[in-house]
Amino acid sequence: MKRVLRLSVVATLAYVVLTLVAGLRAHSLALISEAGHNASDALALLLSFVAVYFQGRPATDTKTFGYQRAGVLAAFLNALALIFIAVWIVIEAVHRLGSPETVQPRIMMIVATAGVVMNGVIAAFLWKSSGDVNIRSVFIHMLGDTLSTAAVIAGGAAILLTGLHWIDPLLSLLIAALVLWSSIGIVRETLNILLEGTPGGLSLQEIRDSLATIQGVEDIHDLHVWSLGSQTRALATHVTIADIPPSASAQILEQIKAMLRDKFHINHTTIQFENVECEVVHGCVMAIEEVSAHGHHHHHHGHSHSH
Repeated sequence: MKRVLRLSVVATLAYVVLTLVAGLRAHSLALISEAGHNASDALALLLSFVAVYFQGRPATDTKTFGYQRAGVLAAFLNALALIFIAVWIVIEAVHRLGSPETVQPRIMMIVATAGVVMNGVIAAFLWKSSGDVNIRSVFIHMLGDTLSTAAVIAGGAAILLTGLHWIDPLLSLLIAALVLWSSIGIVRETLNILLEGTPGGLSLQEIRDSLATIQGVEDIHDLHVWSLGSQTRALATHVTIADIPPSASAQILEQIKAMLRDKFHINHTTIQFENVECEVVHGCVMAIEEVSAHGHHHHHHGHSHSH
C-alpha cells in the first residue's frame, strides 16, 4: 500500500502540472477544475501515505491505542480541502456561465483521456483496501476524478460538435457537485469517529437485547461503543449478574466477548461485573451523603454486607 500511494503521488502531481498548463492554454475551466481536484488528490494521497505509516506504529505508554486515528484525521482534512475547492469551482463556473469563454476542445479531450487512464489505474489499486476510511477517502477522490475526467472528454466532444462553449462551466458545476457529495459523506463519518460516536450500523439497543439473552446476565447499563480507527471498534459496559463464583462468571464473560466479536465485530472490550442494584449516574456511583453519614458504603461491586 505504501508503494502504491507513493507512486500515485508522483503520477498525480505530474498530471496536475499537465492539466493546469493545458487548461490555461485551452481557456478551459473544466480542465483547471480538474487540476485543482487532482491537486487535492495529491494532498490526499500524501496524507494517506503518512497515515498508513503512523497506523503501522505500535502503541506506547503515551499513545495507548497506537495511531489508529491518524488515517481518520487524514481523511477528515482531505474532505475539508475538497469542499473548499468545490466551492471555488462553483463560484468560477457561475461567473463563466454569464460570460462564456472560447475553449479549445481538442486539448481538453487529449489531456482528459490521459487523466482517465491514470486515475482509473490508481483507483483500481486503492479499491482493494477501500474498507479503511483513510484509503476509501482517497479511492473516492480517484474514482470521482476518473468519472469527472471522462465527463470532460464528453464535454470536449460536445463543444467540438456544437460550438456551445457554456458546456465547459456546466461540466465544472457537475464536477463540483460530485466532489461535494463524496466529501460531505467522509466528513460526517470521520467526525463521528473523532467525536467517539456510536459506529455506523450499530444500535446500542440491539447490543443490549442480544447480551440480555445470555444466561446469567440480569442487566446491561453504562454501555459505550466507539471506534478507535476506521476498522476497530471498542466497547465498555457494566453487567449485572448474580452473586456467583468467579469460575461461573468467567463463563458468562467469555459468552459476552464471543457474541460481541462474532455478531457486532467488536474485539476491544472492557466488561465490569456487578452483583448489586445501584444508583446509576455515571456507572455505579454511591451518593456522597450516604458515604459521609455512615463512613463506609452500604454496598459495593462483587458482594454486599449488612450492619
